[in-house]
Amino acid sequence: MTDIARHLAALVGSRICHDLISPIGAIGNGVELIALDPRPRPDEVALLSDSVVAASARLRFFRIAFGIAGQDQTTSRLEVAALLGDLYRSGRISVDWSGPADLPRSEVKLAFLLLLCAEHAIPTGGTITIRQADTRWHITAASPRLRHDAALWSFLSPAEAAAPAVLRLEPAQVHFPLAGLALAHLDRTPTVTVGVTGLTVSF
Repeated sequence: MTDIARHLAALVGSRICHDLISPIGAIGNGVELIALDPRPRPDEVALLSDSVVAASARLRFFRIAFGIAGQDQTTSRLEVAALLGDLYRSGRISVDWSGPADLPRSEVKLAFLLLLCAEHAIPTGGTITIRQADTRWHITAASPRLRHDAALWSFLSPAEAAAPAVLRLEPAQVHFPLAGLALAHLDRTPTVTVGVTGLTVSF
């Protein structure tokens, strides 16, 4: 295994742990509160319920985005809609997904990685739309305060995704080179269009 591959694996592990600490910590807090009073109040039950949903959704999302996509595996639109509904049920970002009833798992994996890239472009919140038209995917992030880091988006190039610069990335940025590798695996060429309040990546 190369240094870059080892670093990417470590970044993925760190990213998963970081994103799960918050909901799992909230579950622990809820359990502690219930332990103090065996008659839990509605707000304590709601805390546990919301945190369980958040942790489960994040794990299901990561299983597709960071996991192995078998050649014959498919993912249904209903499964994706339910997952994204749980993942973005609260927060500053809303996601609208529209696609065929059944999709190759490898394409959903790539779309999820690029969804994470789109999230990075709207740190203060906004909307993300994901569409498939004429066999091409279009993922658009829109926000009054758009952030575009050209250096990170350059990792969508297969050459950059395997470049030593990857070693300087943080866990919160690991999806950029992973998306580049996934694009290369599917032999897709991305197009990134940047506007004042919107960014679209198509592949």
